[in-house]
Amino acid sequence: MQMKSRVFTALAAMTVAVAACGGGAATPAPATSAPATAAPATSAPASAAPSEAAVDWKTATSAGAGGMDAVCAAGKAEGTVNLIATPPDWANYGQMITDFTAKTGIKVQSDQPDAGSQDEINAAKQLAGTGRQPDIFDLGTAVALANTDMYAPYQAVTWGDIPDVNKEATGLWTNNYTGFMTIGYDTSLGTIAKIADLTDAKYKGKVALNGDPTTAGAGFNGVVLASVANGGSADDIAPGIAFFKTLADSGNLIPVDPAPATIASGQTPIVIDWSYNNGPQIAALESAGITWGVVVPSDAAPVAAYYNSAINKDAAHPAAARCWIEYVFSDAGQNTWLKGFAMPVRLAAMQTAGTIDKDALAAINPPTTAPVMLTPAQTDAAKAVLAEQWKFITIK
Repeated sequence: MQMKSRVFTALAAMTVAVAACGGGAATPAPATSAPATAAPATSAPASAAPSEAAVDWKTATSAGAGGMDAVCAAGKAEGTVNLIATPPDWANYGQMITDFTAKTGIKVQSDQPDAGSQDEINAAKQLAGTGRQPDIFDLGTAVALANTDMYAPYQAVTWGDIPDVNKEATGLWTNNYTGFMTIGYDTSLGTIAKIADLTDAKYKGKVALNGDPTTAGAGFNGVVLASVANGGSADDIAPGIAFFKTLADSGNLIPVDPAPATIASGQTPIVIDWSYNNGPQIAALESAGITWGVVVPSDAAPVAAYYNSAINKDAAHPAAARCWIEYVFSDAGQNTWLKGFAMPVRLAAMQTAGTIDKDALAAINPPTTAPVMLTPAQTDAAKAVLAEQWKFITIK
């Protein structure tokens, strides 16, 4: 959807209680998922805590003895936090921003909501020192790993709840939320349960993919999903490309990048996209008399991906930036993402503690089968294949 164009991410998933995990070297890739139920944090982050007097929040690596209240009080004095690439209808960011301001008194300046991950980095470089540079990044894996020299390490109060595989050891980046690739569709067209169903002639001119897969994360992961459904794997996305070429040749796949407006108008009544984009359309379309179905296709293993939070080391509002990190990784922030059909990284620990929003989790009904996961190397290889073979349609 044009709500936000996400550049490539490593695939991952978090199931209700157990999920696969990935490893890493000195600076590991943002993890693919959490291990079995994590214990709630019992101590403060390991990094040196700032003293309560004369804290330099630009270099502080934790909230210190004052906790979230102290860093957010300092952030309120700064007045504002600059965000980028956080559209209100993506993973419930609209509600996140509203609730954050209500709790902390910090205003949010949200710029370039439709920007991709690389756009965030570019903006930080172009606006450095102006006061308008983004304080916070929300990045896909490939871009996150390529720009670690731009981040300030920080460990939220809930750091101990986050499995080691889901964070860089010093806090340069932390996995924040994940979602599943789904098919969203107008149920008046009939029931869609599989990727294979999309080849039906009755869906001519009706199937849309969220973004050009050579540049957009959702589009890329849609190709991975189709590949897995057609005999491919994390090492072989060619079957997915062939599937979409068949859809394009038949006229079923259209060159329209879907958005809420195109769904509501009927221009894109079938959309391959993240659960946190398709899921909210259920309620949004109800008033228009449209019943929107959302399904994780039954003919493929689930495909999912984490995004990553990081603080810009050149943040104009360093305390407000750290307050934002504290909030999004708090129970309230994690449940806000969950209510937006995104699975938060602290899910397992919050289940153990009894702080998870059970109704929101039930609404997602996440698959329990192991996901397909692409390593950064597999992602790079897949990108090369796409660049060579995706020539038959331009989605825009």
